[in-house]
Formats: sequence, C-alpha cells, structure tokens
Amino acid sequence: MDEEATRDFNERCAQCSEVNWGLTDGGGFYCRSCHNVTERTREVVNTDFLTNTRVHTISRGSKKQEKNDEGCEWYVCEGFQLILKKQAEALEALGVCPQMKDEVLCNFWRCYLQKSKQAYCIQPSGETVKALPVCDSSTDVDSDPERSSLLHLLSHSESEGELQSDNSFASSTSKVSESTSLCSGSVDGSLYLKKNQKEKLRMTMPMTLSFCYMALLWLREPMTLSDLLRFVVEGHIPYLNVFQHFPEKMKLRGLDLKIFYVESWPSYEEVYNKMFELAAFLELPRFPDITDSCFLHPDMLCMKYLMEANLPDELHNWTCRMVKKIGIGDTDFLTLVPGNKSTRKVKYDVLAAAVIVVVLKALFLLNDNYEWVLSDFAEERNKKSKEGVPYFEFKKWYKVMKCSLDEKEKKLDEERAKYLWRCEKPLFYSEEMKSRVLKRRQMVVNLQNQFGKLSGSVRSPEKPNPSSFQLSWSEENRDGSCFHGHSLRGILQEKRGALKPMNPDYWLCTVKLCTQKSCGRLAHYSREGDFPQSYHFLLGLFSFLLRVQPSYIHDEVAVIEHKLFNRRLYKKSKYVRGQRR
Repeated sequence: MDEEATRDFNERCAQCSEVNWGLTDGGGFYCRSCHNVTERTREVVNTDFLTNTRVHTISRGSKKQEKNDEGCEWYVCEGFQLILKKQAEALEALGVCPQMKDEVLCNFWRCYLQKSKQAYCIQPSGETVKALPVCDSSTDVDSDPERSSLLHLLSHSESEGELQSDNSFASSTSKVSESTSLCSGSVDGSLYLKKNQKEKLRMTMPMTLSFCYMALLWLREPMTLSDLLRFVVEGHIPYLNVFQHFPEKMKLRGLDLKIFYVESWPSYEEVYNKMFELAAFLELPRFPDITDSCFLHPDMLCMKYLMEANLPDELHNWTCRMVKKIGIGDTDFLTLVPGNKSTRKVKYDVLAAAVIVVVLKALFLLNDNYEWVLSDFAEERNKKSKEGVPYFEFKKWYKVMKCSLDEKEKKLDEERAKYLWRCEKPLFYSEEMKSRVLKRRQMVVNLQNQFGKLSGSVRSPEKPNPSSFQLSWSEENRDGSCFHGHSLRGILQEKRGALKPMNPDYWLCTVKLCTQKSCGRLAHYSREGDFPQSYHFLLGLFSFLLRVQPSYIHDEVAVIEHKLFNRRLYKKSKYVRGQRR
C-alpha cells in the first residue's frame, strides 16, 4: 500500500538525498533510509462524509512515536544466530551442499545453546536469570510473534514449532532491568561481557566462522579453512559489519558494538583452534571419514596446489609417494575425533603445501646452488632439442612465479590499504546524535564523490565471482609461462627399474622439534633466518596462496621431515645451512 501511495512523490529527502518514501499513520511522508519526516502530506480523499474533499493532516504524534521506538527486545545469541544464517546462505550461494544450514549448522547451533544453557534447558544461564525472570513454559515465547520470528531464523520447519519447546528463551514480555537496557540495545549485552564465560565457550565473531568450518568439515566439502577465510576477506561471506543485516527493530548500540563490531580480519589460528574447542564442547561424535576420494585428502589438495603453483604434473606422483610413506593419508590420521587429545590436529591445506615443499627439497635440494645447476643443464638440453616434452627449468619457473607473485601481492596490499572499515549503515547511540551522524556521513560521501570525479578515478566494478584458484596457468599460452606439462627426467635416474632422484643429499630445517607447551611452536622460522632463499621463496608462495604465516608451513615441513628421518635424527648435530645426510 505504501508503494502505491508514495509512487507519485519523487522529491529527494533533504537529509540524505534519497527517494525512498513511506507513509506515517497521520498521512505524512517519512524517509525509509534516514527516517526523516517531511512536512509534505499525502492527499487523502475521504468519501464517507464529503465527496472530492481533500483533507490535509500533519501527524506530529508520528514523529514522537518514531523517536520513542526503541525496537524489540533481543538477546546476544539471537544476533549471532542471524549472523550464522547469513553466512550459511552465502556459503550455499558459493555452491556448498544445501543441507549445510538446516541439517548441520542448525543442529550444531542448537546443541551449543543447550550446552551453554542459553536455550533448550529448564534453567537458563545465570546471565539470563539476572536479566529476566524465567518462564516455565513455551507459551510466553509463542505469544510474541516478533520473538518467534527471530528464533526461527535458522530453522527450515517453522510450522513444527521446534524452537518454542524446552523453554527456549526467557519471555520477551518480562520486564528488563534498566541498567541492562540502557547500556546496550540487546537485553543481555552488558551481562554478556561482564561474566567470565570461558568454561562455557562464549560466542564471538571469529567463532561464527569456526561454526561454518566445522559444518564444512562435517560435510567434507571441497573448501579448506584458508579458502573460507579468503572468501571472507573478499566479501563473499558476511563478517565485517554484518550487523547491518539486523532487522530494523534490533537496535544495536553501546556494548553491543564490542560484541559484533570487528576491525580486523579473522585469524587462521584463532578460527582453527576455536573449531576444535567447539567440537569438544559440543561432545560431537567422530566426524565422517576422510578417505582418498575426499577433496581434503593430501593427494587431492597436493594436486590442486601443484596446479596453482605452476609446477610439473609429474610431481604429483612424488607427493603421493611421500604421503603414503609417512602415513599422513590414513583415514584415522585425517579424520577428526573431538575430545581425543592423543590425535594430532590436522591443517589439511597447510599439510598439503608442506608435502610439496619437502618433495621439492628432496628433488632439487634447494640450497641456492644445486637447483641452479640442474636448471642450467635443463636449459642446455632444451636449446639443443626443441622437440618433445621440455625439461623443467627451476630458474625459469622461479622468474615467472616471482613476477606473478610480486604483482599479486602488490595488488592485495593496495586493496587492503584502500579498504574502508566503516560500515555503510551509520551507528549512533541516541536519537539526539542521529541527525548529526547522518549529515556528517552524507557530507563525507559527497566529498568522496567530488574528489573521485576530480581525480578521474572510477569506482571498481562489482566484485568478481569467487574462485578456488588465485593463480591460473594454461598450456595454451605461447609465452612459455606454463610448466604443467614439463618433464622431470633431467633430475631423475633409473635404479633397479625405478626412478630415483639424482640428488643424494637433504638438509633438515630443524634437528629437534620444540614442544608447544614450552614455546608454542614446533619449529622456529624467520625471514632473516639461516635458510636458503629458494626455501624462503617457496614458503612465501604457499603462504600467499593459503593466506597464512610462512611459519605455519615451516612447522609442518619440520614435522614431515622428522617422520621421514626419525631413525637418523638423533645422530645429527646442530643444524647448519646446507647440512646433508
């Protein structure tokens, strides 16, 4: 009805310059974007008492009603529930299994609410008890339609009334203490931050991604944690300023900003560790087995990263042999068993990258000398014989990848520098500040548009479609930049009917692994450390592809080397650059 009544009113709002009008109860026009009420009114024709008589009214009471509208009462867990719903829908749009939201993530979230005593329990947690009187039946919840709709955000079966059972939440009609409602828009915002909830694993924004990754891992979806976090940074999955998607009646202010407002990208280590804590906290059973046909298996991930790193296809045979030799492809090793402290936590993407690095060290040594000698030999052979499959030249590959990596890193740094951390939806703590914030925001937008026109800069088009590959290489390119089809025959020799590397040596990253209890890392790595430059470059390449710290990959490399040379490690002296076995 509002669209029909405001169709002919095309004047711009004096406050935000938008044309998005709605009708107040008194017949006046108000802006849906900034809630500014104009003095213009709708022309109403009332035929009940006089035909064709126009009645003009200006509703002063509607302004007061808008100003005093504090929205509905909502809880912090409802805010996180809405965020999880938005993230699950974004993942489904990226091609994730449609059952993820309703059958997996929803059940994980319900279990979390019950374990943390926020819902589905007879006696809610202490925070809720202090904030609200506890209701003994679900009828109070059902009596509030807005409360009911918020509770159904994740459920696909709203008619079944599953979320109204077991005393899901305290009644929304109960009176909230003034101290709680004044310092936050949510009912329990202040108590949520005051109470030490470590024993209950208090919900945070990074934990929403931990929930998503746990659901992806349960479904064995072809999306690693590094892919998930990269899609978050690229804006394909809601995370930063996601509270803009909250309904208008869920007022966000005060202490709520400390809970839902983030000003940094999610950390791989934090999301990863919280996922394991969540799985143990929820007492989940053993996850579905990860077999050699699953995408998360090292053989499958190694194939993907070899393609993205523009390395020869023949290397995949060597990575598979490596995975089989050290036993990291076994189902029991790869499958997550929550709560089992004896099993090692597997970073599937980092593990696959480390396998490739170890294989390249075994074949090329990577001591800043031997790989260049092999490259000169391959270059001479390729010049003499231009027919057949060319030999892989490490030097040429290094130059191509160095140029491409520098370009990609420069572009990424520019995008991060230009990123605007402010949200499009302005935040204000009171109605008195609202008009000033909106005017200031409109002024900033106008100045940005004017400077953009003067400098000739054009706003970037819509973000490109997400892709699992950040670097793509095609053998059809005539510039010789693709090395997928190149041969490793120049570095292999046949012994007893099997191909073996010509290189008999290997240098260890570390002789003795540290304990995580003592220093927090298994091995130590720094860019200025005493390691060859070729090794530094490989770690930098895969750290860019996975968007993780190079030290993570270095740790996995050290662990794999200890599995390979476990019998000989105790005979080794302290590591020296270029040390060989």
